[in-house]
Amino acid sequence: MLNLKWKDAPTIRTVKCVNTNAEKYLVSNVLTVGKEYEVKNETEEFIFVVDNTGKVGGYYKDYFESVQ
Repeated sequence: MLNLKWKDAPTIRTVKCVNTNAEKYLVSNVLTVGKEYEVKNETEEFIFVVDNTGKVGGYYKDYFESVQ
């Protein structure tokens, strides 16, 4: 399974969390507004980042903005 190797994979880019206003799930436990996260994989709808737990989690792109 490829997702088991994502944590050790090279970082694609860095994103900054801009909100944790989730409609359905509680994400404020694992994401911090203003903190930058390493993107390990990305799809059309989700970004997979190393979150505050130290593990790779998938989140909607709505929570992030690109860091230049």
